[in-house]
Amino acid sequence: MDDTEFLGAHVALFLGDALVVILRDDFAHISSPNCWDFPGGMRDAGETPLQTLTREVREEVGLDLPENAICHAVRYRSLNQPDYMNWFYVARLDAKLIDQVVLGDEGQRWMMMTPDVFLNTPNVVPSFPPQLIAWMDQQTA
Repeated sequence: MDDTEFLGAHVALFLGDALVVILRDDFAHISSPNCWDFPGGMRDAGETPLQTLTREVREEVGLDLPENAICHAVRYRSLNQPDYMNWFYVARLDAKLIDQVVLGDEGQRWMMMTPDVFLNTPNVVPSFPPQLIAWMDQQTA
């Protein structure tokens, strides 16, 4: 399996010490409706994981994500389609950028959450708590 065989990419995007999260739309035809999500989404044809991620972050929260802001990247097996992989990133940007966050065309609203609040929120996209915990565990090891 190579980098072309992936469904999408998401990022635990820190602005300062808190994460940007998006409350997904509450539509029955989407996965994890009405759940808190990290910025990201499905790839467009021909995109690399990083291209998918930067496009989705720009579309969903209006921020440019420079490659040097990324501090972690890992592929993981898709829960919904196990023949494919997804990418999970962690990135850090300055807290001053909170004033520049603008919700795109998808999602009900956005907010900032600490990692602990995110991990203790019942309605989050199920793929992301294990990924965030694994990254946090690496930081304390």
